[in-house]
Amino acid sequence: MSSIAVRTRGRFRNGAGLGLVAWLAGIVFFLPIAWMALTSFHSEADAATNPPSFGAALTLDGYREFFGAGGGASPWPALINSAVASVASTLLVLLLALPAAYALSIRPVKKWTDVLFFFLSTKMLPVVAGLLPIYLFAKNTDMLDNIWLLVILYTSMNLPIAVWMMQSFLAEVPVAIIEAARVDGAKLPTILARVVAPIALPGIAATSLICFIFSWNELLFARVLTGVVAETAPVFLTGFITSQGLFLAKVCAASLVISLPVLAAGFAAQDKLVQGLSLGAVK
Repeated sequence: MSSIAVRTRGRFRNGAGLGLVAWLAGIVFFLPIAWMALTSFHSEADAATNPPSFGAALTLDGYREFFGAGGGASPWPALINSAVASVASTLLVLLLALPAAYALSIRPVKKWTDVLFFFLSTKMLPVVAGLLPIYLFAKNTDMLDNIWLLVILYTSMNLPIAVWMMQSFLAEVPVAIIEAARVDGAKLPTILARVVAPIALPGIAATSLICFIFSWNELLFARVLTGVVAETAPVFLTGFITSQGLFLAKVCAASLVISLPVLAAGFAAQDKLVQGLSLGAVK
């Protein structure tokens, strides 16, 4: 009886220790966001103080200036461009990655691990190494400052990781269900849309969210290949760093507003994200 109590007490201590570590890690990750949110409600004078002023008066001036109340540029075109590029590229990635992952996970493909490694190896090239050829291509084809060029680039950038992720998700789909659908006369598009997709929905949601975040946060290509018409939200954010200095309160307000779509999408799909990322972890 004493040995059982000792083991129970040891498990409780281990669980409490892991819980404490998890809380500390969460606080460490949350503190920069909380600090950014607090700074966004300060005036520029209070935001620039060193050490920071925790009891400074709160104001919405940073948000008013971000939305153009002080005569500045409106952020809505940039936010709309980011939404179009992120959503359109994510939809294209899903349309291309689902059949590819189905072929690699369910259909008999020889040396499918080599194919997956080839997909993943395309992410090993530094992005800046392909910047000049892509810029010259965009210039010669009159695609500079075009939002659809970013859609194509984001699709090609996210497709390898999407195929890699969805292959592991689709591998968990029971083959017997697919064979039953074939016996009933279902064609491949019907099987993918009505059989495979509903079962692998958590994995598809996790893949979609990751691709959306990567597209929304991308800066290098958007900075070089866009100007005024196709400017995205991260590029618009860099405009607050001027020769006159860094307007910290305004930058924090803009960063918080631009981060809200990603935070909202992650919060709305958090159950699907956790379920999708843990799919196949336990046999």
